[in-house]
Amino acid sequence: MTEVDPELKTDARWQLIERITASSSFQKSARLRDLLRYMAERSLHGQFQDLSEHSIGSAVFGKARDYSVVEDSSVRVHVRQLRLKLHEYFDGEGRNETAIVEIPKGAYTTLFRPVEQRTSATPVSEVTRRGFKSWKSWFPLLPWALAGVFFLTTVAAWFLRPAGPTPQPPPWPLAELFNPGNRPVRVVVADINYGMTRLVDEQPVTLERYLSPSYRSGEDLSNAHPTGREARMIKYLSGSLLTSYADLVVVSTLMRVSGNARDWISIRSARELRPRDLEEGSFVFVGSPSSNPWVSYFQDRLNFQEREGVVGESFKYFQNTHPKAGERETYQGLAFTGSSGEDYATISLLPLPNGRGSVLILQGLQQEGTEAAGLFLSDAGNRQKLQQALGISGAPGQPIYFEALIRTQAFAGAPNATSIIATRVIHP
Repeated sequence: MTEVDPELKTDARWQLIERITASSSFQKSARLRDLLRYMAERSLHGQFQDLSEHSIGSAVFGKARDYSVVEDSSVRVHVRQLRLKLHEYFDGEGRNETAIVEIPKGAYTTLFRPVEQRTSATPVSEVTRRGFKSWKSWFPLLPWALAGVFFLTTVAAWFLRPAGPTPQPPPWPLAELFNPGNRPVRVVVADINYGMTRLVDEQPVTLERYLSPSYRSGEDLSNAHPTGREARMIKYLSGSLLTSYADLVVVSTLMRVSGNARDWISIRSARELRPRDLEEGSFVFVGSPSSNPWVSYFQDRLNFQEREGVVGESFKYFQNTHPKAGERETYQGLAFTGSSGEDYATISLLPLPNGRGSVLILQGLQQEGTEAAGLFLSDAGNRQKLQQALGISGAPGQPIYFEALIRTQAFAGAPNATSIIATRVIHP
């Protein structure tokens, strides 16, 4: 590990880290000491770009610069062990510390949280001992007393129980997907197998090619002579069905905010959908064309369109096809999922081409953007800001179709601080 900045040594938070790493809980694990010092130093300096799983693996564990965090989980394992060691310290040697060090789940930042002053334990007095003797004298009656209390509270709860809350209908814009006929809303999550196949193939893929059996089986790839490792990967991808954590967050969010209509939501994989399914109905597409090819079916109707150079080597970005005053022509996102910085996403509501249904598209350039789009819609304040940006007041009487570009600040794979950048009203 490199020498610590002298100014940091006077910081009370860093002094706490020094006490922790010098404690008996950390004496047998130099690796965990180095890991905690690295994460704490970068967090205190605000160098969050160095707190991705890949950066930690290279800096602390000496991994090669091109190592795969998918195949090597050593960083995640050690961070889990570090969290346990921190609990052990603050439950033991550090129980009188005035601050607690925490590492949030799903992130690699180090947080310092002040704790309330602990009250000292009251010594056992003679009065307490006499009380204990009295307790033993009526202890045989305790079961009967508890039974009586349970009976009385049960009766009171039955007669005084409040009326159950009435389930709320889905808020705008989700309300546009549901109709009085309770038609199912199909949520189509991304096909991560497809996204990884693109990286192996290093080629963009049209929706038509994606639907061909030869492509899904791995027979129709540009690389006609894959290595043994690539061949095994292609075989695995062609026979499995995977999605992302971001998609799970979006699905969970949609279920939560859909109120009494959530029972009409069904989940489909992009791999299971067929063109005839789009003739009628309501859909939510999660992911961008690079992970959910069905989004490309609607791309020409959107102003903000995903673009990419060399697959797997270039940054993805949104092309602003008709920029307005003050807007940029392109909006570039993160280099890869799990890094820190700005990522972008779009939230789009538009009708099916034949007008017999509606489509909501939540697409991020990386998983952080997609997750941010779903979380954005779960917040009532954000939905109100979106209505104001579109010039909508109250519940619209007629469907209003739109697209909105949002920006989120991601820290080590977790989206945060989302804001609206631009909006467009879509005229069918």
